[in-house]
Amino acid sequence: MSLPVLDVSLNFGSGATFGNPFTLDDPINGALGTGLLSDSSTPALVLNLTDVTRQIQIRRGRNIGRDTYEAGTCTVRIFDQNGRFNPQNPSSDIYTYLTPLRKLRISATHLGVTYYLFSGYTTDYIYTYDQAENVSYVDINASDAFRLLAMATITSVTGQANGQDTGTRIAKILDTVDFPVSMRTLDTGNTLTQADPATTRTPLAAIKNAETSEQGAFFINPEGNTVFKNRANTISSAGGTPIAFNQSGGVPYKNLIFAFDDKLIVNQSTVTKISGTPQTYTDAASLAQYFPHVVNFSDLIVQTDVEAANIAAIYVATRSTTSIRIDNMTIDLYDPLVPNDTILGLDYFDNVVITNIQPDGSTITKNLQIQGVNWDISPNSFTGNFVTLEPITDGFIIGNSTYGVIGEDILSY
Repeated sequence: MSLPVLDVSLNFGSGATFGNPFTLDDPINGALGTGLLSDSSTPALVLNLTDVTRQIQIRRGRNIGRDTYEAGTCTVRIFDQNGRFNPQNPSSDIYTYLTPLRKLRISATHLGVTYYLFSGYTTDYIYTYDQAENVSYVDINASDAFRLLAMATITSVTGQANGQDTGTRIAKILDTVDFPVSMRTLDTGNTLTQADPATTRTPLAAIKNAETSEQGAFFINPEGNTVFKNRANTISSAGGTPIAFNQSGGVPYKNLIFAFDDKLIVNQSTVTKISGTPQTYTDAASLAQYFPHVVNFSDLIVQTDVEAANIAAIYVATRSTTSIRIDNMTIDLYDPLVPNDTILGLDYFDNVVITNIQPDGSTITKNLQIQGVNWDISPNSFTGNFVTLEPITDGFIIGNSTYGVIGEDILSY
């Protein structure tokens, strides 16, 4: 069985961009077109921590309860026999470089292909010893670029204008805080925006407003890049070919977490644009069966009340009913039956079909999408825990047997 080869690197260069610095006369990073031009004179700008890494925990994904993407986080435990990574050790050769917001990146290479698992920025270094104080460790904690976008404050958006689509508006917000253009993958939005309100808020809050106005998705991918998927692509993604997970013949799993509750139900939504009239949509049948489950959005940057009404309608239509859910599944990459390349490549909006045979012999089959990716890695284990959800925005997909059923699936706007 071929196992993934991990790479853990800590980049002391400033700025948001990931990559290896251009190093004169270096056989790998000294070739023009290969290394990045660095903004730091640090002698060892990028440290490879793989050999001293003892544990990795990565958490990325959509918060099911809050129905929004949150910052991805990572903790890397380093075995530090000589105190090199102790931020309070002035004799360490990297003493002055162990500062917050340095770039941490983790990848796994399998059969010649490199898969990024996390790219983010250090938040703190926690130094500990075992009980006898013979073995020392440092836990390097990091967060992805959501943290950067949540730390700044903006009042105006450079280059904003009435009539911009949501993707363009997000690009202008990123321009305002100088987020690298090379680290963006942004769809053209399906929704047009009004002029920016010029209120004081974080860049992340401004982007989330555009994301909600679009009914799309904004997140940070494992390479550290910002990604914006418009409504059309969010909906159509559910029509892709799913990866089969089951107990015989498909990819094996363990520890399925089932749920059957009302936590994700929304049967009434009121949406208000800036300087607009509240637009309310209610699913009467759901309200009668489940009692009120209400969500409100205010001060959205959509141009018209009609657009606000569309958001209220599609949000409720996507969430007005419930059925048994599979919220999580765990995959063991040390299982010889698991295709590691497939699992390492899983990320948000990838489709899965999970089949589970119950103790009574009945079968539960769910068509879902990956919306959270967690990794737990140590010298003797490599497991991925995946958050699975129904599509976050419903729409009619022509020709699809699951999401193209007349009378069952909704038409999007």
